[in-house]
Amino acid sequence: MKNRITVILVAITLLFSCQRQEIQPLLQSQNDLNILGLIEVNQYEVEGSDYENHNHRTTSFIETFEDGAKSSYSAASVNLGSGSWYLSDALIGTLSSDRKYGSKSSRIRNTGYVSMNFNMDNGAASVKVRHAKYGSDGNSSWRLIMSTDNGSSWYYVGTTVNTTSISLYTATFDVNVNSSVRFGIYKVSGGSNRVNIDNIEITSSTSGSSTTASRDNNLTFGNPSDAGTSSSNNYLVNRTDYALSYNNSKGTPNWVSWHLSSAWVGSASRCDCFKSDTSLPSGFFKATSSDYTNSGYDRGHLCPSADRTYSSKANSNTFFMTNIAPQAADNNQRSWATLEGYCRKLASEGNEIFIVAGVAGSGGTGKNGNFTTIDGGNITVPDSFWKVILVLPNGSNDVSRVTSSTRMIAVNIPNDQGINTNWANYRTTVDNVENISGLDLFENINNTVETYLESRVDNGPTN
Repeated sequence: MKNRITVILVAITLLFSCQRQEIQPLLQSQNDLNILGLIEVNQYEVEGSDYENHNHRTTSFIETFEDGAKSSYSAASVNLGSGSWYLSDALIGTLSSDRKYGSKSSRIRNTGYVSMNFNMDNGAASVKVRHAKYGSDGNSSWRLIMSTDNGSSWYYVGTTVNTTSISLYTATFDVNVNSSVRFGIYKVSGGSNRVNIDNIEITSSTSGSSTTASRDNNLTFGNPSDAGTSSSNNYLVNRTDYALSYNNSKGTPNWVSWHLSSAWVGSASRCDCFKSDTSLPSGFFKATSSDYTNSGYDRGHLCPSADRTYSSKANSNTFFMTNIAPQAADNNQRSWATLEGYCRKLASEGNEIFIVAGVAGSGGTGKNGNFTTIDGGNITVPDSFWKVILVLPNGSNDVSRVTSSTRMIAVNIPNDQGINTNWANYRTTVDNVENISGLDLFENINNTVETYLESRVDNGPTN
């Protein structure tokens, strides 16, 4: 149900104690904003969403705008990966002139805005916003706005941000709010010049942080190949349940990235419903389940079916053929399967896990012998399956919590019959996986920490 609330923008006294600086009532100087004194904000209840908790969040998130679609500047609510957002005089841009990580970003013109229709229930410590000029447009300015009463009234936070570059830069706001709060981006100058806003990262309040398992963004630690929509061999498919880079010439994913915690695991049954991915553009090769029939290879999941059982739809999503590659049975059903089970065991013990898995090379041995392709050359048989796993206790501020003591597991398992059933025999360094895959994994980790973690072979427990 949607209730539109017309907010009269007046200066009022904050109803809670403020420890942050430079918080001003929205429209303290109405003329500076080039508006008439009214702004509409929606309070929107999401129905039928994959997320059970779109109207409230307790943990940090990064909104990338990859999960939604809005091609018009007219005001409307949009369901995104983090929840429902309201966009006024704003849309979700996909053009080459839109500055973005991935394939989408928000684009705001005139005095438009994007605002959350949901609250961070435990407050927020900081907000980071990446911004750049759209195309060849001139400069613009914008403000971070904040509401602590479910969107009934809004306030400026911090100072005005000037967007003067076509490169994405990050603006950081230390807000330190310990009560329920929501945020928005409000364009205040620049007229018809447009500004792109991408990757809004909201870090939950330390004092209100939760150790409850949650479903976090599947690309929290980065897009390993900067996948987007411009390349058919590095084509981004970003679903609620995982994100992947599809290689059209190979008919398989390059990599699949997903978050795992006990919140993703429930009682839904395995659907065994392998299906062609019709979301791929016209002209792309779209594998079908029958392309693997009698090939001698299993339909090998990258993001496992058993990692997505919180709903039947989530489990079904793992059976898109873009999440599948030809896998030797002894790899798929033994070493690979036991590593998948070990990850779920870690999640059941109060951990959250960020996983990237992929394939490398060509030529693997299945039940019918060694082949480099199947289906008349449409699908490449990988030489190996690799996986990199980062383990953290359930919590928030995930990127900032990674230290040199954080556990990071990397494996590269031959795609052959008769291999060792113990996945631990195939442990390697992340650096090695990056060398064979050509990817930059977990790029959002502090560079010094990343260098240290990725050079080491994990020697932790295996069951």
